[in-house]
Amino acid sequence: MTTLFIDADACPVKAEAERVATRLRVPMVLVCNGGLRPSQNPLVSLKVVPEGPDAADIWIAGACGPGDVVVTSDLPLADRCLKAGARVVQHDGQVLSEANIGARLATRDLMGDLRAANPFLQGSGAGFGKAERSRFLQALDLALRGALRSP
Repeated sequence: MTTLFIDADACPVKAEAERVATRLRVPMVLVCNGGLRPSQNPLVSLKVVPEGPDAADIWIAGACGPGDVVVTSDLPLADRCLKAGARVVQHDGQVLSEANIGARLATRDLMGDLRAANPFLQGSGAGFGKAERSRFLQALDLALRGALRSP
């Protein structure tokens, strides 16, 4: 059965994901270190993992598999989920795949090295607004529909 896993600690699109999951009748699991209120929606469950680095990531990577969809902006987690057979959508609607994850990880590592070498090279990050939410809704809908159709 298809399940939607949300890396929920810093996810700005939890409500949007819940709307899509509810419409498609897909169970959704919010995974976090705590601090989130449980949803009243019977399709949505809350998995609170212990405090610690990457505890939510470890749980999600171990729980997801073929036919599942994961929402995360964490590239190492996305890579592990893709290797487990899950589909991955980022908060801004970008879809990650085996074809593009390697380049994304390499760019992430390169930018980390550049920031470490030059402390004045600190980006403010891209803004997050209606356009990103719209792209996310469309990408998540497509990913979940595709997962539901897959054997």
